[in-house]
Amino acid sequence: MPFLGPQCRFRGPWEFHLSRRALPRRPLSLPPGLGLRAALERVLRLPAVASKRYLTNKVDRSVTGLVAQQQCVGPLHTPLADVAVVALSRSGTPAAATAIGEQPLKGLLDPAAGARLALAEALTNLVFARVTHLKDVKCSGNWMWGSKLGSEGGALVTACDALVVALRHLGVAIDGGKDSLSMAARSGTDTVMTPGALVISAYAVCPDVTPPVTPDLKCPDDGGTLLWVQLNPGRHRLGGSALAQVFAQVGDECPDLDDPGSLGSAFRVTQQLLQERVLLSGHDVSDGGLLGCALEMAFAGNCGLTLSVPRAARRPLALLFAEEPALLLEVPAVAAVPVSRRYQDAGVTCVPIGHSGPYGPHAMVTVSVGGQELLAEPVGALRALWEQTSFRLERLQAAPACVEQEEQDLATRWDPSPASPLDPRARRAGLPVPRVAVLREEGSNGDREMAAAFAMAGFQVWDVTTQDLCSGSASLDGFRGLVFVGGFSYADVLGSAKGWAASIRFNPKVRAELERFRTRPDTFSLGVCNGCQLMALLGWVGTVPGDSPTSPSPAVALERNLSGRFESRFVTVSVERSRALLLRGMAGARLGVWVAHGEGRFQFRPPSALDRCVQSGLAPLRYVDDGGEPTERYPLNPNGSGQGVAALVSPCGRHLAAMPHPERSVRAWQSPWAGRSAAASGRSKAGNGPWLRMFRNAMEWCLQWPEGEK
Repeated sequence: MPFLGPQCRFRGPWEFHLSRRALPRRPLSLPPGLGLRAALERVLRLPAVASKRYLTNKVDRSVTGLVAQQQCVGPLHTPLADVAVVALSRSGTPAAATAIGEQPLKGLLDPAAGARLALAEALTNLVFARVTHLKDVKCSGNWMWGSKLGSEGGALVTACDALVVALRHLGVAIDGGKDSLSMAARSGTDTVMTPGALVISAYAVCPDVTPPVTPDLKCPDDGGTLLWVQLNPGRHRLGGSALAQVFAQVGDECPDLDDPGSLGSAFRVTQQLLQERVLLSGHDVSDGGLLGCALEMAFAGNCGLTLSVPRAARRPLALLFAEEPALLLEVPAVAAVPVSRRYQDAGVTCVPIGHSGPYGPHAMVTVSVGGQELLAEPVGALRALWEQTSFRLERLQAAPACVEQEEQDLATRWDPSPASPLDPRARRAGLPVPRVAVLREEGSNGDREMAAAFAMAGFQVWDVTTQDLCSGSASLDGFRGLVFVGGFSYADVLGSAKGWAASIRFNPKVRAELERFRTRPDTFSLGVCNGCQLMALLGWVGTVPGDSPTSPSPAVALERNLSGRFESRFVTVSVERSRALLLRGMAGARLGVWVAHGEGRFQFRPPSALDRCVQSGLAPLRYVDDGGEPTERYPLNPNGSGQGVAALVSPCGRHLAAMPHPERSVRAWQSPWAGRSAAASGRSKAGNGPWLRMFRNAMEWCLQWPEGEK
């Protein structure tokens, strides 16, 4: 948009008369005697501040296997990630990071400040992923403004001018965006207009996919110190804040990015600390202010917090709830002084204001201002308040009984730390390379990550479609392995995998091809998610010794999740002693793994067959609770399968069908949580993941057959 004066006119087919006028401002008036606990009860329930759990679990956040950082962080998978990170390939380390900033309420007070704060929020989110350089950051601006009405056009120009100046100062460019400049509609005699808003999306290349810093407090055993990096030191303006909003006000004093140079300096120092792996956790101060930021870090880390802030404002509430741009960092106690000095040397104010710990839902959160204690409550109780709005909304879109289970259990959840002393085996050189066919159908979407997992294990991977088998252009005779991948074959319009199963069952050539492969003693197969549903429909799993795998009605079917909706979760499964050749040497391990399905509940016919499968060692994976026990509690068991069954294997042990996605956890950075010790040490994102052992087991078996069967 060009620079415009206070009043200007576009000449041509359309004319816009733009004007500017000062918005009326009223000082913020809070109730007399308002205490911190009473203010928190309102602020933590405000949708802009409260948990977004109701949004994050109903979309697939692991598809492609390239997602290194999605929305959720910490041991309880809390939706608080500041930045998204996606690998650019499945073999290299480069990645792309993106973050978002928007501050529409501040724009009501001051359009220029609102634009600058949107940029500041995007960059203070992006800063927690290591990027190549600040000057390499690019932005997309989405302007949503009723620019043709009254003074809104002038306000838009003011915001645009302010953003351009801030971008130039920081050396950051906007290279695209979208303008929605007719955000008004007439209703009868009234004109309804949305407040002007700017959404900034910032993105950059990451040289290394592994080290993004997440907001969850790590609570190291030797202590973690909290550092407050202030971009506007000494300013605590409450205009446009969540605290003002919950009392139906906007206020008069608007926060701002007073000095863009301080943001640039803080960005560069933080990036250096990321590269040196000094930071344990970090979060931006935005909606909810300093206290909201600190509490979110404690909620995500499931640990206590001691916040002790020197009195620097006339009102403690202003100090705790002002939404001035800032960062809150957790660093090892021994690093607190040198880290603070590095920010100070760069001209940025950085002060220690507390420490993290101890760990657990009953650990205390204490908040003091100027030496006066204002709050002391268990982190689980405060988190329940923060989650309350989300669970109310979730009851409108999922089975209320399941939502009730999750809400009840979250207050006492501890840590689903995996126990995985697994060493992925490498393929022995000099031996022939077995071939595996990755079979897909229209609507499949998990074939590429599956192919990558088998390629990492040393297989020669072939892409095969069902149509290839139907036409005779491909045969399974030369393959040792066959994989039925995940996705939504034929959009699941007939039910999960039913269209895929029909295309096989009603084609004599394909049916005979697959049956010949299944009965060959030197083959194995794996079905994941949609492929698991297909294997159940084909009768490849679900039978016990003595049953016929080709009976007209399958012994097990995958039914709709008890929650009544699609579930994308990172859950923990135990590897049971079983006949599964793909899981050899893994019994006793507890592993985190992604699930993403709407119909994943194993239903046995008759129901007594469930007990027979479990007792016969044909249920090799089971959903477990934080104590490692099989569970049917939601969402630890995301679909309600009896006895926590997550996978089935054929009596011969060669054919495995699993609802979780092990192919999306073969690299450590694909798993969002690997346990507290790994997270605190920074090891959680490096190297290969434990699920690679499963794919290399397949390679070992192929190389050893038939000796391995004796």
